[in-house]
Amino acid sequence: MINLSRWAIEHPALIRYLMVVLLLLGVGSYFKLGQDEDPPFYFRAMVVQAQWPGATPLQMADQVADRLERTLQDVPDIDVVVSFSKPGETTVIFQVRDDFAPNEVPDRFDAVRKKVMDRAHELPPGVQGPFFNDDFGDTFGVIYALSAEGYSQSELSDLARGVRARLLRVRDVGKVEVFGLQDEHVFLELSRSALARYGLTAAAVSQQITEQNAVVSAGRMEADDWQIPLQLRTQFESLESIRAMPIRAGSVLLRLGDLAEVRRGLQDPARPSLRVNGVEMAGLGVSMQRGGDVIAMGRALDSALVQVRQDLPLGVVLRQIQDQPAMVKESVDEFLIVLGEAIAIVLAVSLLALGLRRRPLRVDPRPGLIVAISIPLVLAVTFLIMHLWGVGLHKISLGSLIIALGLLVDDAIIVVEMMVRKLEEGADRMEAATAAFDLTAWPMLTGTLITAVGFLPIGIAKSVVGEYTFAIFAVTAAALMVSWLVSVLFVPALGFWLLRVPSPSEREAHLSESAFYARLRSLITTCVNRPVLTLGLTVLIFLLGLVGMSRVEQQFFPDSSRPEILIDVTLAEGSSRAATDRVVGRLEGVILETDGVGTVASWVGSGAPRFFLPLDVIFPQPNVAQLVVLPAPGASRASILEALQRTLQDQAPEARLRIKLLPNGPPVPYPVAFRVMSDRPEAALEAARQVEGVMQSHPNLQVVHSNWQSRRPVAQVQVDLGRARELGVPPSVIAQTLEARFSGVSVGEFREADKRIPLTLRLPQSERDEGLRGLRGLMLPSVTGLQVPLEKVAQVELVWEPGLIWRRNREYAVTVQAAIAGDRQAPSISSEVKASLAAIEGGLPIGTRLEEGGEVEESSKGQASIFAGMPIMLFLTLTLLVIQLKSTPRSLMVLATAPLGLAGVAAALLLLGRPFGFVAMLGVIALMGMIMRNAVILIDQIEKERAKGSVLDVAIVEATIGRFRPIVLTAAAAILAMIPLQGSVFWGPMAVAIMGGLVVATGLTILSLPALVALTGRWGKPLG
Repeated sequence: MINLSRWAIEHPALIRYLMVVLLLLGVGSYFKLGQDEDPPFYFRAMVVQAQWPGATPLQMADQVADRLERTLQDVPDIDVVVSFSKPGETTVIFQVRDDFAPNEVPDRFDAVRKKVMDRAHELPPGVQGPFFNDDFGDTFGVIYALSAEGYSQSELSDLARGVRARLLRVRDVGKVEVFGLQDEHVFLELSRSALARYGLTAAAVSQQITEQNAVVSAGRMEADDWQIPLQLRTQFESLESIRAMPIRAGSVLLRLGDLAEVRRGLQDPARPSLRVNGVEMAGLGVSMQRGGDVIAMGRALDSALVQVRQDLPLGVVLRQIQDQPAMVKESVDEFLIVLGEAIAIVLAVSLLALGLRRRPLRVDPRPGLIVAISIPLVLAVTFLIMHLWGVGLHKISLGSLIIALGLLVDDAIIVVEMMVRKLEEGADRMEAATAAFDLTAWPMLTGTLITAVGFLPIGIAKSVVGEYTFAIFAVTAAALMVSWLVSVLFVPALGFWLLRVPSPSEREAHLSESAFYARLRSLITTCVNRPVLTLGLTVLIFLLGLVGMSRVEQQFFPDSSRPEILIDVTLAEGSSRAATDRVVGRLEGVILETDGVGTVASWVGSGAPRFFLPLDVIFPQPNVAQLVVLPAPGASRASILEALQRTLQDQAPEARLRIKLLPNGPPVPYPVAFRVMSDRPEAALEAARQVEGVMQSHPNLQVVHSNWQSRRPVAQVQVDLGRARELGVPPSVIAQTLEARFSGVSVGEFREADKRIPLTLRLPQSERDEGLRGLRGLMLPSVTGLQVPLEKVAQVELVWEPGLIWRRNREYAVTVQAAIAGDRQAPSISSEVKASLAAIEGGLPIGTRLEEGGEVEESSKGQASIFAGMPIMLFLTLTLLVIQLKSTPRSLMVLATAPLGLAGVAAALLLLGRPFGFVAMLGVIALMGMIMRNAVILIDQIEKERAKGSVLDVAIVEATIGRFRPIVLTAAAAILAMIPLQGSVFWGPMAVAIMGGLVVATGLTILSLPALVALTGRWGKPLG
């Protein structure tokens, strides 16, 4: 077979050309890579909503949600259907299976929309909808707040929509949404006394308004050669025309303004709104096009906003309250610094380990320089592959580059070390430069492929977690394969050009003849002669590793390092929007007085829009709010968080507060959660109360609550149908009168330019605030024209009913959920709670069961998708081993070394107090590939020694001594390259696991693998 290293040396012009071109292409690709905060992944969730005014939560669940769920369960590739129902409204969340192809998700959502609409006729009469939202995963990484003091809401709306139109023209901008604007209404507030004075009813007034304001066709006429449309101009053109509208009351003709106050105002109750530092504003959320560059988009937005701000009227201020491009730039810059530190460490290792000379004592920079040149070359080609593969720069790919850095120099170190040794032995430059290919190229390739295959379960994992972490496989596999090609093509040529043949006086005795190697040889000989004891100790170390891993805190994904602090505010179900506003106002005052706080953005009536991809979105409800606190420049997030946790709880005793940081990974509403599933709501609620009691007693849980929330008050009007019919008051009239009095009824719309402003008929505020007393005395119009008090035909009773009813896959589902108090991790706490719930679970009635949710559920789904790829990884690994070693027993020996680093992983995590999370688990899987790579090279060297005629024991010892230096050097490079990364919140546990695992595994590979080879294939006499 052709020696690629020799071929490269014989074609220097081509090799130099390729090096320069690949470097330039790599640099160009780097600047074309899209940059984002998180890797893109599809939210496989679609929201279907329906409204049925007047229905109870139970009616919404049984009559509307159940029918929608039944339809959705017929859709292929379904994962779960979750719904929550409240008075007059239901929301159904349809989730596609995690393993469903991401590019086919939009088509599946289109199929859902068609299927649901085809069966919408099965919903009860009066149901509005269904309405669909399949843009659930849109991320508005840039949010602006627009304030216009002294301007009306209509003018603010015009300004916001004008800015939106200009932002949509900016490069890489995909969508711009406007938040926090309130709809305008024209209120017609009819007094009951005025209606009674003229014998009118609200329905009669409403009918006359609707008839006059209608837009109707009057046909057309032909005159001469013209066809002339006839337009009937009766519609309202101003508030004055509304006031002047004639109303007939029997034989009397009145003006509407004589009966009602006509005024323009904002929707009541208000829609979700935005306040920044206590000031009402409009929000503009900017979402990037898929595959765009968020930093480039940020620069383009900054440039466009210079002109936008200049064109805004005096007194209008546009400020930025979320700046994802700045966060990403800071993250990229931070990782580039970490990458530079890792490169410096690897170069220092290479220079000292490969270039240290003792005759005289000096450091020859040439061997290290060859490794130094190979690093940017490998990274450049890796950037080129990332660009072609569509992998951008984000937290996953940047961390993967640093992990790969510790691996991509392994082959180069092995080749350079071999060249230096051959030159010391007296070989010429050609022989030294090409010897590595003949001796180690194919074992290196097999080892490189095995290491890359170690990341394969991540690459083929069919889950959201797998999609989120895919870049770990893509980047490391690409870097490893490129590193092998560089090591057999470019590194030998560089060595041929740069390395100097030492003179006879400069040649040194091989390191294997030093005192250290003499002691090492003795130790390895002892292990080979006593294989059972050696392997017994190895097994004991492995078992200690298992025990240690059982004591390591488990974790899904760590919190994000972003500066935002989130405060979720939830009042009792049924609380008014005004009550939520008052609570938020008190909290804002306390937060703004806290040292270090820069900005408080309060989203009232809903959660913040998804400004961070893994954010768990809170659906709009009057009783919820979410405050986003940003520290001032230079302020400490940790100190602000501690201060808020200490001071806020006493400020809003009527609300449930949850103070948290932004998460990493797929969104999980609460870290610890248990679901009670049942076909009967009362059974689910009873079991949930017991679960809640157990969780509240756990010292590390806080904000324990059920997602069914509290009960809410409902005024039930029990109509005596016989009496109502006798007095001529139909139930429809009662409902219309009640709605007109308290909520208002729409009687048409006022059209102004491109706006359509609803006309709302209702009673004045003073008459709407009379409560139950006023409700019982409400006068109802009868068909005879007389007014009948409500208490004559109905009884009014205040009752309490569930505020929210949750279902899951057509069963009632009560989720008891909680946040973490202290530094412990959710999976460990969840395991303890589950053990405490065993007695409750055993006593559940038939048809009721308990399920574990939270981080444990999401983590198990991600782990299952990773473990599903393990058989493929093991098959490919074993196949590569058999091809390389040409022996199944030897291949199984290498496979047996894979878990040797577990004790080091456990020891490092426990010593440094790091949890074992999903990312650390990926590191352990990759660690197995690194360990097997060294084992392959060592066993291959043993076979080469055997081929020279050495007996097995001698071959084992000599091969181990010969491979000791490159194995330790490559392990040291990988370990030390992790040092800058170990301080990262996200990557730190993975770096620590790899560092600890490689330290122990390298030692065991040097000592235990020779003993295993000796035990399974001994012949010849033991060494003395």
